[in-house]
Formats: sequence, structure tokens, C-alpha cells
Amino acid sequence: MNPKTVAKWKKRTHVDDAPMGPKQPRSTVLSQEEEALIIAFRRHTLLPLDDCLYALQATIPHLTRSALHRCLKRRGINRLPDIEGDKPAKKKFKPYPIGYFHIDIAEVRTEEGKLRLFVAIDRASKFAYAELHTDAHKTIAAQFLRHLIAAVPYNSHTVLTDNGIQFTNRKRDQYAFQHIFARVCQEWGIDHRLTKTNHPWTNGQVGRMNRTLKEATVKKYHYQTHQHLKEHLQTFLMAYNFAKRLKTLKGLTPYEYICQWWHKEPERFTMNPYHHTLGLNT
Repeated sequence: MNPKTVAKWKKRTHVDDAPMGPKQPRSTVLSQEEEALIIAFRRHTLLPLDDCLYALQATIPHLTRSALHRCLKRRGINRLPDIEGDKPAKKKFKPYPIGYFHIDIAEVRTEEGKLRLFVAIDRASKFAYAELHTDAHKTIAAQFLRHLIAAVPYNSHTVLTDNGIQFTNRKRDQYAFQHIFARVCQEWGIDHRLTKTNHPWTNGQVGRMNRTLKEATVKKYHYQTHQHLKEHLQTFLMAYNFAKRLKTLKGLTPYEYICQWWHKEPERFTMNPYHHTLGLNT
């Protein structure tokens, strides 16, 4: 500590930290006339930051993007005002507890041929589960649901699928027996919901997961055998569920989020989720 600093502090009438830096913030790159020109141009044109930069660099050659942004921020006009009707209002999903699964089927290929990718993702925890099969009929879809129920440590209460024949009977099959997928849902007390016709975005969450899985596997690597792809897919899912920190979960991994629910509502669980985590159970 410098004695002069202590003497200066004693003269103050407050104990708060004084703001550092210049008392009047100003640019070290731009003159006052150039800043006034920038502010007037922005308020008159309401152009985005990059468009302002390209238009003003002809007049102010030494203007950089960072200097322009700092100048606009000092004057409080770094964000353009929202225009009504410019973009539709966003609707939030209805909050659901863990156990609401979106299910869909995609197609992938290896050197041996075509495979069907069954994918399920929990709407709340983002926990993902997937299997690869050579076919995609209703019996396999029902077996996939049974495997999903066994894979998660909590009760599943709702399943959302499209109107494919793997998940529900066609409208013209009104006299057919109850679909096997519906029977499995009924057996486990699961509410089976279907998306509206021509509304694929209703099930968009699992569609986005399909794309993520493809980008991490078949779109990046070449697989000579089905077994090689299956092993890589399971490795990626382990890394995603146990190590991938998601912004929508406030920095938690899907399994950390599930463990939080275990502490809040243990009655939803069929077993302790910590028994599924990697490493020693401590």
C-alpha cells in the first residue's frame, strides 16, 4: 500500500469503490466530429452494425468494427429498436416433468447397406436414447419403446410420435386390432400422443437430435460395417448424456439434470440414477 493512496481515501465521503478510467468516456481512435457523424448516420438509417461499417469506412478509413460498436454503445444505440410485425412472437413449450419422450425414425447408411435409426429424447432432461435396426416395422418400434423404458431410471408418462405405421394404425384400418405400440404404452401407463398431419415441427426436438447424431457419425465418417457404426453411435450417446453441458439446462449435462430431479421428486424414479453414472458409486 502507498501512504498517498491511504491519504486520498481518507478524504472521501464514501466507502464505495470509485469508478476507474476516464470521467468522460471517449474514443482514442475517433474524433468528436467523427463520432457525431457515426451517431447521426445510425439514427437516420437504422442500419445494422456491419452495414454501417461498410458505408462509413469510405468516409472514415481508420474505422474498425470494434471502434464502431464501442461508439454506438457509449451513446446507447448499439441495439436497433424492435419493429412490430418484423418477427412472430415466440411461444414457449408447456413445461413438463421428466418422462416426456419424443420418438422418431431416420435412415442412415454404411458400406453394408441401409439402417433404420430409432431415436428418443426427453423433452425436459434432453436425455437421448437410440438404436439401429435393419428394418422399421411396428414390432421393432414396440421393442424399442420397451428398451427405452428399461434404459431410463424414471417413469415415462408421455410419448409423442408421428402418424407412421410403426406407431399407429392407418385411418382406413378402423377395424384392425389395437396397434402393438399402443399396447405397450397402455401396459406401462404411458399417454401416446400423435403429431398433427403436415405439422412436422411439433416433433422437431427429436428431428434436431436426428441431425445431431448424423452429423457426428455418418456425415463425418465412413463405416465399413453396421457394427462399427453401432459402436460409434453408443460412444457418442454416452458422451452426450454424461458429459455434454447444455445451455438449455443451465450448464448441466442431461444426467446431472436427471439427478437433480431425483433429489426433488424421488417418487418419479424406479431406481437411484446415480447407479447409472460412470465410475464408482460413492
